[in-house]
Amino acid sequence: MKFFHLSDLHIGKQLHGFSLIEDQKYILNQILGLIKERRPDALLVAGDIYDKSAPSAEAVAVFDEFLTELAGIQDGPVVCMVSGNHDSGERLSYGSRLFAEHKIHIVGNAPGKDDPEVQKIMLADEEGEVAVYLLPFFRPSYIREIPGMEEVKSYEDAMRALVAGVELEDDVRNVLVCHQFFTSSGKEPERSDSEIINVGGQDHIDVSAVAAFDYVAAGHIHRPQNIGPGNVRYCGSPLKYSVSEAGWEKSVTEVVLGRRGDVTVEKIPLVPLHDVRKIQGTLAELTSPLVLAAADPEDYVSVVLTDEEDLYEPGQALIRAYPRLLEWRVENSRTRHEMQDVILKEEKKSVLELFGDFYEQMRGVLMNEKQAEVMEKVVRAVGGDKE
Repeated sequence: MKFFHLSDLHIGKQLHGFSLIEDQKYILNQILGLIKERRPDALLVAGDIYDKSAPSAEAVAVFDEFLTELAGIQDGPVVCMVSGNHDSGERLSYGSRLFAEHKIHIVGNAPGKDDPEVQKIMLADEEGEVAVYLLPFFRPSYIREIPGMEEVKSYEDAMRALVAGVELEDDVRNVLVCHQFFTSSGKEPERSDSEIINVGGQDHIDVSAVAAFDYVAAGHIHRPQNIGPGNVRYCGSPLKYSVSEAGWEKSVTEVVLGRRGDVTVEKIPLVPLHDVRKIQGTLAELTSPLVLAAADPEDYVSVVLTDEEDLYEPGQALIRAYPRLLEWRVENSRTRHEMQDVILKEEKKSVLELFGDFYEQMRGVLMNEKQAEVMEKVVRAVGGDKE
């Protein structure tokens, strides 16, 4: 059985103020072309369909067109879709019973008090049955509402409790579609600046919690990668959603599920309407006809200028050359020296002084005397200030 695995569409997202709607229409049409060409049996969409829980009408229209085109493909794939942390489960589930009549199965709400079951779609091929379990993004608080799961404390506790409640049959191949943050023996996946991860690792789930599944189609991380030696894979986002993703190749993950234990994965490259690039050089170099002709100046670009002399309105010159300029900054001997001075000054500060600077940056005011006294006691209690 052949699957396409997608996630993190983030329809409606902006990149440094630029709308990506046209880029998203382009890439979704490219994915539709690949579906018609390669004929997968199912399309697994692992969350973050939209970039916001209340998506714009324009974003909804883009996804509506994508689903309509999918439904119109003769003998097209069964669609199995869950919500991500950016989605509203209620909004995504709207009309799901009608969609199911057209082989589009959408589960927006995670298991909870009213519906504790992990929903399942049964498929079949010449090797037998395949059970596809649809588990939307959840928080432990959702799962604690289920009778018998009141002791769930962490994301991993919640996942293990949910998996324990699923009766996996030995003669059926089992696939999980979900949107969570998986680690392997403490090792985290490689991620970008555009992903939201809880501080302190509160959302970590070790891959051993889902070891019983033949394949885990995961969403949440924007770089395609396997997690650990086993069965958990992030397909990544279909577009670059931050400058930190410049240089990454985006793709659709194609999964072929043979007999139990026989899983092959192939990345099918996607070509964006406009790429995201980092470029560096002097203003004269970067705006020269030779450099502009070497790549598409309509790409989204992040620029580092290396000129040593002061420049007159370099931003305006860059915008004329690169209409989708995301950001620019100067890095030369002077700025490096200034940065080194800042680092040296920070190294000389105590932990309490550094926290005071942080507090001022976050709140816009200085700590008062009482707050400073409390923090001093905390710092001394943990041994953070050796002075």
